Amino acid sequence: MNALSPLGMVSEIPSENQSYNGTGIQVQKDYFVEKDGVKFAGTHLLVDLWGASNLTDPELIDRACCEAALAAGATILHSHFHHFSPEGGVSGVVVLAESHISIHTWPERDFAAVDIFMCGACDPYKSVPVLKAAFKPASIHLGEQRRGLIA
Repeated sequence: MNALSPLGMVSEIPSENQSYNGTGIQVQKDYFVEKDGVKFAGTHLLVDLWGASNLTDPELIDRACCEAALAAGATILHSHFHHFSPEGGVSGVVVLAESHISIHTWPERDFAAVDIFMCGACDPYKSVPVLKAAFKPASIHLGEQRRGLIA
């Protein structure tokens, strides 16, 4: 947990978070989003991909999730993917300065469950076309949850 402290990811509320502008670190006080008059921590998309393909290749899945993060305007910190067997599913996560993208695949069901949680100026909806192109699902079920709503 202490390893996350320099990234501004472990702190007391209110926290000081850091953003990465490519040349240095800039300290910001608040990454909460305000949309339609509502303030919240970030948007969490739950994306179910049915009738999907390319669900057993961890390198392809890693690349697709990283491209999805970049399309949304996110900053990639690192990624990790695990392949359960040569023809089995893959589980993995791309850790972002703005939160994460995670995926779990069930190739025997042609199904993938993707979570996209982003705060700040990122637009997680811009990740969806990248995932659609990579996994070619027959159908997509998309749910949205605004996390950390301030009343």
